[in-house]
Amino acid sequence: MSDVPARDREVVAGAIFRGGRLLLAQRTSPPALAGRWELPGGKVEEFETPQAALARELREELAVEVRCGARIGVDVQLSAGLVLRAYRAELVSGEPVALDHAQLAWVDAEELLSMDLVDNDRAWIPELLEELRALTPRGPS
Repeated sequence: MSDVPARDREVVAGAIFRGGRLLLAQRTSPPALAGRWELPGGKVEEFETPQAALARELREELAVEVRCGARIGVDVQLSAGLVLRAYRAELVSGEPVALDHAQLAWVDAEELLSMDLVDNDRAWIPELLEELRALTPRGPS
């Protein structure tokens, strides 16, 4: 038996920004989360990098190709041995389509604060707001 702790299984979520807005997806399941909003993504399979998993999940859920970037925010512990991490994802091709969600929404910083996000994704609100505010064009001073 090894003294090295087992590595947590990872669930990845993608923060896709465009034109000063963030893409959110509305869940259809499980019933306790249906109707709430999240960053789209899914589980990392064995022998898959988090970036490859996020690209695959966003292709399956949104019919888009993305380039995965840096981590955003903190690790969110989902359960023993399962951790949720967010990554920036840049659209490379395709227009997001809700293949696995009820609907999609592009939100700005103010709208993000009013969305009924799943609890796990709320941990990233400060970083998401910072990114959205940095992307928002400012008028003349």
